Amino acid sequence: MTSSSKIFLALGLGIFTGLFFGEMVSFLHIPADIYVLLLQMTVLPYVTLSLIAGFGKLTYSDAKMLALRGGGVLLLLWAVAFAFLFIIPLAYPDWQSGSFFSTTMIENRKEIDYYEIFIPSNPFNSMSQNYVPAVVVFSICIGVALIGIKDKDHLIHTFSILKEALTRVTDFMVSLMPIGVFLISASAAGTMHIEELERLQVHLILFILITLLFTFWILPGLVAALTTIKYRDIIGVSKDAMVTAFMTATLLVVLPLLAENGKALLNRNKLETDRSDAVLDAAIPTSFNFPQTGKLLSMSFILFAAWFTGNPLSFSDYPLLIVSGLASFFGSLNVAVPFLLDLFHIPADMFQLFLVAGILNTRFGTLIAAMHTLVLGLLVTCAVTGNLRFDLLRIFRFIVVTVVLSLATITGAASYFSHGLTPPYTKNQVLAGMHLMHKSVNAEVYKTSPKNLPDDAPGLTKLAAIRQRGYLRVGYLADNLPYAFFNGRDELVGFDVEMAHLFAKELGLTLEFVPIKRDELAKQLDANYCDVIMSGLVETIHRVEEMDFSRSYLSETAAFIVKDYRRNDFTSAEARAKLKSIRIADVTNRNPDYVSLVQHYFPQAEFVPIKSVEEFFADKHDRFDAMLGSAERGSAWSLLYPDFSVALPRPDLLQLPLAYAVSYKYPEFVKLISAWVELKKNDGTINTLYDYWVLGKNAVPSKPRWSIIQNVLN
Repeated sequence: MTSSSKIFLALGLGIFTGLFFGEMVSFLHIPADIYVLLLQMTVLPYVTLSLIAGFGKLTYSDAKMLALRGGGVLLLLWAVAFAFLFIIPLAYPDWQSGSFFSTTMIENRKEIDYYEIFIPSNPFNSMSQNYVPAVVVFSICIGVALIGIKDKDHLIHTFSILKEALTRVTDFMVSLMPIGVFLISASAAGTMHIEELERLQVHLILFILITLLFTFWILPGLVAALTTIKYRDIIGVSKDAMVTAFMTATLLVVLPLLAENGKALLNRNKLETDRSDAVLDAAIPTSFNFPQTGKLLSMSFILFAAWFTGNPLSFSDYPLLIVSGLASFFGSLNVAVPFLLDLFHIPADMFQLFLVAGILNTRFGTLIAAMHTLVLGLLVTCAVTGNLRFDLLRIFRFIVVTVVLSLATITGAASYFSHGLTPPYTKNQVLAGMHLMHKSVNAEVYKTSPKNLPDDAPGLTKLAAIRQRGYLRVGYLADNLPYAFFNGRDELVGFDVEMAHLFAKELGLTLEFVPIKRDELAKQLDANYCDVIMSGLVETIHRVEEMDFSRSYLSETAAFIVKDYRRNDFTSAEARAKLKSIRIADVTNRNPDYVSLVQHYFPQAEFVPIKSVEEFFADKHDRFDAMLGSAERGSAWSLLYPDFSVALPRPDLLQLPLAYAVSYKYPEFVKLISAWVELKKNDGTINTLYDYWVLGKNAVPSKPRWSIIQNVLN
């Protein structure tokens, strides 16, 4: 059985195993991760030795020829590939998506040290830190320096031996590929949920369509447009090499065949000269050291991963992606992709999806790599021998056909994704299904202000009065997600609602929840309308003047809530400065703290009063540009209204402390609550509730992955 057959068999067995056993085989990710790390073991040493030996073998005239003409052709092919990177995201479907708050949202991007990434001041440190661009620069410099050294053959021979040793190690690891593929595919098939599979289809389909377009039209069509070589000849002569490359998924094994194909094409079209064979023999092996089109198109996975995780890259991120990606792809994709994921703060576990997709994509990537190598060799040879031609009509026809096919591919894929793959939006049901994590105490919930509340007995402390009546009266704001809200069963739930239940339980009390008004908080506390406000209340200087506050139990991050398409207008100081006028929805009736916070970012902001938070989201007439809130609350609201997003006003993110409010008349009660808050911090209760209510961990009860053994065979 051939290696390719074993790999396909292992893939099939892995998928079947995952589907059969489900999450029972999730432990297989451990040996799968180990295998991936072993695959990466020889990559950087091989890149270093390959580049040094490859350049060191050249003469100065060879190097100059390849640098000028070959470099020009290579830049042309790279430019075409990068052009497609810009249009691939146009095919991504506009699926509605909302998500809970994530702490990664407020983490400041580390300042990128470009010197460290690209300049190998300490090559060994660059290798240990996986700075592939710096390793490449170092290797090329040493290789070029070797060109002028006479007694270099022994060193290059030694490097060749080391390369052979590394190749043998790699070959051994590749021989274990069926096992590795089985482990990866079984773990993925056993744990991946349907939504992930649906979204992964987007990347797989687009990558395959683009690689086929490049392999069978753009690359050979470019040669036909710039030389006298016929398109049908290129496809016909190279078909065996293409099939071999696809089946083996290894470009190296077809390099000799590609060189022979190139010579046959030059001969058939009467383009042979006394230098053509030598140039072709130099160009094709040398091109192996440079990123080819297939590798560059693999960069589209970074765009996909950013979209997949709900934070698509902006147009301004593309230059960094292209520069860093191009340099990184001199090495292995297994090193470059994690590097780029980290660079753009995309979750590292997306690399596992890349490996799953790579089982199929690697073969299509090798297919286009083989055509790229042949085309590069032909164009460089024709450029050196003077056989390039610039027939404007042929070039124009090639461009027109390419544009038409490209648009058809992108629009066709986009239409299919939008109409054939669009999953129903269900995240708005997540909040409706959330419930209190801990056993609750008896509680009466008022949705409107109760009348004729009994007064506390005079002369008693606040706690004594509460104990005498037997219940704690808590004020709440019903639209303060995720701290207080009504779920799908019309139950009052949320972070602070649960904290109120825990507090009452530890005091041996029951509860009454009463609604409060934002502009009468202190007045209602002083009137004993409620004992304490526990509803995500932000502690501010003006509120401290009117109410006493417990120790802070959480901090929020100030953020604007905006329509999805306007998020970039608020996320940077430069973008905010361009906004001539700004209308901010104001549910606080021009509360001075709210006004001051908004004016910190927009001094000339216009405040538009609203009666409730829902009024902002329900607006159909563009009365508002944004509403100021917090990243935590905004994320929760985005689950209900997925057309809205959180825009963090970088770089000066402001932290907003949350605390429980009590009347200044009861300092001993505030002291009690503060001590209790500190106890809940220390015993992990607040962290547990934060994970559930704010971060949404286990908000949807995890169901065992469907499997044959459980769902079919019981």
